Amino acid sequence: MLAAMAAPVLFAPLDSAARDEISIVGAGPAGLACAIVLARAGRRVVVHEHQNRVGARFHGDFQGLDNWTGDCDVLDELRAHGIESNFEYHPVRGGIAFDAWGRSYPYTSSAPIYYLVKRGSDPDTLDCGLLRQAIHAGADVRFGHRHSANNVRVISCGPRAADVIAVGYLFQTDLADGAWICFNRELAPLGYSYLLIHRGYGTVASCIFEDFKREHLFLERTVDFFRKTVGLRMEAPRKFGGYGNYDLPKTGVEHGSLLLGERAGFQDPLAGFGIRYAIRSGILAAQSLLEGTNYNSLWRHELMQLLRTGLANRFFVNLTGDHGWRWILAHRLATDDVCHTMRKLYRPTMLTRTLYPLALLLHRFAKGRTRDLLTRG
Repeated sequence: MLAAMAAPVLFAPLDSAARDEISIVGAGPAGLACAIVLARAGRRVVVHEHQNRVGARFHGDFQGLDNWTGDCDVLDELRAHGIESNFEYHPVRGGIAFDAWGRSYPYTSSAPIYYLVKRGSDPDTLDCGLLRQAIHAGADVRFGHRHSANNVRVISCGPRAADVIAVGYLFQTDLADGAWICFNRELAPLGYSYLLIHRGYGTVASCIFEDFKREHLFLERTVDFFRKTVGLRMEAPRKFGGYGNYDLPKTGVEHGSLLLGERAGFQDPLAGFGIRYAIRSGILAAQSLLEGTNYNSLWRHELMQLLRTGLANRFFVNLTGDHGWRWILAHRLATDDVCHTMRKLYRPTMLTRTLYPLALLLHRFAKGRTRDLLTRG
């Protein structure tokens, strides 16, 4: 659970002038969560979104709202901070995982492992649900509007760089509901491929952590794999793609503005899940502005341990590759309650604490090399 902490003051409580308007750049889950909390506390909030609609980055694709990076159910956590579940969601309590050799591992959980949510501009998406709540709370959301003034208090305009990409298809199908995942470097280098189907709609994708230039090859291999193993049939497929950014930022404040979600690098380095991290950061930013508490202290208390452990785990699976994933599937996910296992996986251990400094060093080296290549290009 998120909680306000007794921390050094970074921002003084909002004075009368600041209460006239709090500007937020970006109408993603983080920015809208921040707007909801602030508006319900009686503050005047203006959200500036340069796209002409909410959820413009997405097209109805399924994503997961994780239920393992907290001690309570994620929907209860949101509700405790005044954010309702007025969007379509579906609890996923099990599925089938495949290793690189094609062996299947059924997995189950007593609690939802994650909630399947839709992203995009349709009325039933997470994005539209949060937008409705923000407007109902009194926030002024302005689309097609770029904000360049100096009084921006919150920036939540998406990832700065691509540390992970997902490329896939959205489609209709007559297959039964299900969740499938495969860990095979030939299908998704250092990542995973997945297939999600719910009520006749599906998303199939390759989630890639390196070798981005061959993304289309990996996607076609992924589709072929699920055709052979699950009997995947797609009708009216539509291609999509997106990218994410994870980091261990030294600060969540830039030129006096609070950075939220992937703009700050708040995403799970291991699994690539980021929605819960983003919404948490929005709530924490609102708490910082309302109470005058230190935003850096807040996010470090709530997110830093998760980010560090995730990065250490990412280093471990990169090092061990397909064999490491096979061991995890056979000895952890397929033999225990998965949500319980995932929660343990995201708690620091002696191994992750030992691996973290090297993981961080290599991560920053890789980011620097990527920046150099982009600059030369």
